[in-house]
Amino acid sequence: MGKVIFNGELVERENVKVDIEDRGYQFGDGIYEVIRVYNGELFTKKEHVQRLYESGEKIGIKIPYEKDVLCKKLEELVQENHLETGIIYLQISRGVSPRQHGYPTPEVEPTFVAYTKPMDRPEDLMKSGAKGLLVEDIRWLRCDIKSLNLLGNIMAKQKAAESGCFEAIQHRGETVTEGSSSNVFIVKDGILKTHPAVNLILNGITRQVILRICKHNQIPVKEESFTVDDIKTADEIFISSTTSEIMPIIQLDGSVIGNGEPGEITKKLQKLFVEEIQKECKNVVLQ
Repeated sequence: MGKVIFNGELVERENVKVDIEDRGYQFGDGIYEVIRVYNGELFTKKEHVQRLYESGEKIGIKIPYEKDVLCKKLEELVQENHLETGIIYLQISRGVSPRQHGYPTPEVEPTFVAYTKPMDRPEDLMKSGAKGLLVEDIRWLRCDIKSLNLLGNIMAKQKAAESGCFEAIQHRGETVTEGSSSNVFIVKDGILKTHPAVNLILNGITRQVILRICKHNQIPVKEESFTVDDIKTADEIFISSTTSEIMPIIQLDGSVIGNGEPGEITKKLQKLFVEEIQKECKNVVLQ
């Protein structure tokens, strides 16, 4: 079954048991990250670890490791499991304590778990494009925290799945926020738009890479909110995430977007994103 990290130690996965009074299990009281692995190397690991610490600070969880130590532990995990292409999932809960809603006393230590999972890139779907479904955003108002509280997200994702769609694109009233597990971008008249990184969305790491790519390649981009009508009449739509990279949305609520194929700006960004991966993860061969 492979090795996992449990409270800082590499152990066999079958030997790890979750305490029934762990606050992550009982309250969703914790934070997490998902990091992509290409050719055995972690892509944007420093950015993911930085966001993990930021999420921890926002909810008062002190991560008991220095950032460089945590990065080394994750690298060791990948090596131990001989992971080539896939992900690392890591989470830190507030720890094990008798059940009460208030935070436990300071001596309660966080629980840290991380494991690897093989996962191919969704290359065929990135080339052909996927379907999206508009769903009302019912989540709490601190979506900038990558917390374990994902019930609103998974309910939206389930609605999309039941409609034969890849992703649920959420909106609060008329304002489009983000996908159930992704950020959302539209293109209109050659200008890229995505919701600003405020409390209503998670500032995705892939989102940040895309914005950096746009800046370096003179691709016009605006971090500003847009409406349901805007996305329905967009020339191009794509979503971004660690596992989906840059995924074109060619149909929304059953209506075709553009000409029903991935748009030119989307395809250009896909190519430039691959180049970013290859810069950071040496000897990676991607199409």
